Amino acid sequence: MPFYTKLGELPSKRHIQFRRPDGAFYSEEVFGTEGFVGPTSTMYHINPPTQVSGWKCLYPTKPEYVEADVMRMRHLKTMNLAPQGDPVTGRKVLFGNADCEFSACVPAERMDYHFKNAMADECLFIHHGTGTVSTMFGTLPFREHDFIVIPKGTIYRIEFDKPAATDAPPPRFICMESVNASHILPPPRYLSKKTSQFLEHAPYCERDLRIPQLPLTFDEAGDFEVRIKAVNNVHSYQYHYHPLDIVGWDGCYYPYCFNTDDFSPIVGKHHLPPPTHQVFEAHNFVICAFCPRMLDFHPEAIKVPYNHSNVDSDEVMYYVDSKYTARKGTGEGSITHHPQGIPHGPHPGTVESTLDQTFTEELVVMCDTFKPLYPTAAAMQLDDAEYPDSWQGEHFPRSKGGS
Repeated sequence: MPFYTKLGELPSKRHIQFRRPDGAFYSEEVFGTEGFVGPTSTMYHINPPTQVSGWKCLYPTKPEYVEADVMRMRHLKTMNLAPQGDPVTGRKVLFGNADCEFSACVPAERMDYHFKNAMADECLFIHHGTGTVSTMFGTLPFREHDFIVIPKGTIYRIEFDKPAATDAPPPRFICMESVNASHILPPPRYLSKKTSQFLEHAPYCERDLRIPQLPLTFDEAGDFEVRIKAVNNVHSYQYHYHPLDIVGWDGCYYPYCFNTDDFSPIVGKHHLPPPTHQVFEAHNFVICAFCPRMLDFHPEAIKVPYNHSNVDSDEVMYYVDSKYTARKGTGEGSITHHPQGIPHGPHPGTVESTLDQTFTEELVVMCDTFKPLYPTAAAMQLDDAEYPDSWQGEHFPRSKGGS
C-alpha cells in the first residue's frame, strides 16, 4: 500500500506481550504478502483467529468463457442488468483471462455475512450508491465514483445506504480482480523509489486516499458466517465471535478509497496517450480513469483519441455517463471491448464535431490487459451485435477534405 498507518490500540513493539483487560493475551496476527517480504500489517485480535468451524463449499466461481476463438469489437449495455443477489453474489463476470476478471453488480439484497477473497485483490468502482465497507482494518464510508481497493485476504462486508429518493438509481458498481495473485497498486512511476512517497508529477497523492477509520472493534459472541473465496469456490466458515474483533493494527497492507473527483488529470498541448490517465496497475493489467479535464490546447489539435492498435493489449471501457465524445451509440453503463490486433479510434464525424471543444465532462473507467480477454455467457446476453459496424461511413466528408 502507499504508506504506513495504524489504528486502534498497539503494544510498543512487535511480538511482545499484549494483554486484554481481563489479563488474557490478545492474539497477534501478521497479515503478510509475498512470503513476508512484501507489504504486511500486524493485527491484534480479541479472539484467536484460528478458531473457526463448520466449513463447507457453497458454489463455484470459475468463469466459463465463450467465443474464445472470435476476435471482434464488442459493446455491452449493462443498464439492462436486473438487480440480483447481494454485493458479492450479485457480481456478473463479463470478461476475464488468467490475470483478471471484470464484473458488474446491481445488488438487490443486503449481505448477511462477511466475505474474504483469498484469491485476488479487488478494485471496486462505485457507479451509483453510497454506503460503508466494514473491514477487519476499520470502516470505509464510500460514495459515488469511489474506487475501493480491497487487498487479498481482507474480511469485509458491504452495506449500501437506502437511497434518499424513490427515483434514485439502484446501487451499481464494477469490480476488477487480480486473479493471478498480483496486487493492485499505484503505478511505480508515481512513487519515490526510496520512500514510496507519491512524487510531484503523480495525478493523486496520499492526501487523496481515504484509509480505514473507527469504528474498528466488534466484541461480540455468537454465530457469524464468513464466506471465503478460494480454489475457485466460495466456502462458508462459522465463527463463534464477530470476525471484526481487532483492537489495533499497523502496517502497509490495508483497504482504502480514492474518488475520481480527486484525480488531477494530466493534459497537454496535443492529445496524450492512455497511460497519462492511469490510476492503478497489477501484473499484466492496468486501470485508468478518463476524468473531466481541459482538452488539448494546440490551435489545430484534434481533441478525440487518434486511431490506435492494441497490439499487446485488450481494452475494456466502462462508461459512467454518456459524455464520451469519440463514440456513438454508447451511454451510461456501456462497456466496450476492443481486442488486441484490431485498430480502433473515433467514430465517423466525431473529429470534426469536437474541434471547438475546450473541456470534457466525461467519466470512463478503463481496464487494459496484456493477454486476450474472453466474454462470458452473461456478457453475450448484453451484447450489441451492431457495434463492430459503427465505424462504417464517411469519416471526412469531401466538402471538408477537397475533391
